[in-house]
Amino acid sequence: MLFLGLSVGLTGCFKTTRLVQKTLAPEMFRSAGVEVLQKALSDRNEAIQTLNASVLITLTTGGGKEGKVTEYTSFKGYILVRKPRDLRVIMQVPVIGSEAMAMVSDVTNFTLVVPPYKKAWVGTNTITSLDKNGLPASPVSPSATGTNSGKTPSRSMLETLRPAVFFDSLLVPGVGPDELVAMNQSMRLVKLPSHNEEMEEPDYDIAVMKRKDGKVLQTLRVIHINRINMLPYQQDVYDDNGQVVTQTTYDKYQEFNGQQFPTVVTINRPLDEYSLKVQITKLTLNGKLEDDQFELKVPEGYLVQKMP
Repeated sequence: MLFLGLSVGLTGCFKTTRLVQKTLAPEMFRSAGVEVLQKALSDRNEAIQTLNASVLITLTTGGGKEGKVTEYTSFKGYILVRKPRDLRVIMQVPVIGSEAMAMVSDVTNFTLVVPPYKKAWVGTNTITSLDKNGLPASPVSPSATGTNSGKTPSRSMLETLRPAVFFDSLLVPGVGPDELVAMNQSMRLVKLPSHNEEMEEPDYDIAVMKRKDGKVLQTLRVIHINRINMLPYQQDVYDDNGQVVTQTTYDKYQEFNGQQFPTVVTINRPLDEYSLKVQITKLTLNGKLEDDQFELKVPEGYLVQKMP
């Protein structure tokens, strides 16, 4: 009784009130089970077999490691995708319009050509070995069409720009037959553009995993789904060590050929400290793409670096 009396009498003397940002709850959101969400992801992925996009690509490099961030002028370009794993990316020099970079890839290999530097990279689609800094540990080999001074070029974002960065970011993969899924519910705060307020937006987090060894499960990617429109707004891709290597966000969905597709895709590579903002200005889904659209030859005289 004494304690209760003291607590009531002293409450006004021992409390502090401060203002915080007021949040709003959504008027309506949806619910679904993990089986339904898993099927929806796979169905969305299966419904798109080809992609032909005109884009604006903005490159940003740097971060905490460099102590600075640099944003480059947007490049016009084109991205072509044909399943199972055909990819072509073309970026043009601003104003001039000449080719700044071209990449093609099939299921296993890729070729990347950078005309302004007369250099090319060829190798496998996946980085198979990393140095102590988490970058590709790849020797420079003489080119059949060029010469090599024997010096290792400075590593740059081009050396970690593999086809999967585009392919798995633009088209959120479905759940494979040997993959396992788990679902969590969470909440994020979204700033309202027309008000000085934030809205609590519920979401589902779908973790896609595989069995690594015995009872150990390895997370491959986590797909964050907006429970208001039931569309992915973010995907985190993990490496074998459990680090996020690619984090992609999806904004401004529009309907193309009966499919909802984001017109702003931002691909962030936190370990490599660069990001690509892809703004889609024109998009054709499931149109016919020819074999020669995925062919790229390295011009004579280019220095070619082989990647593992």
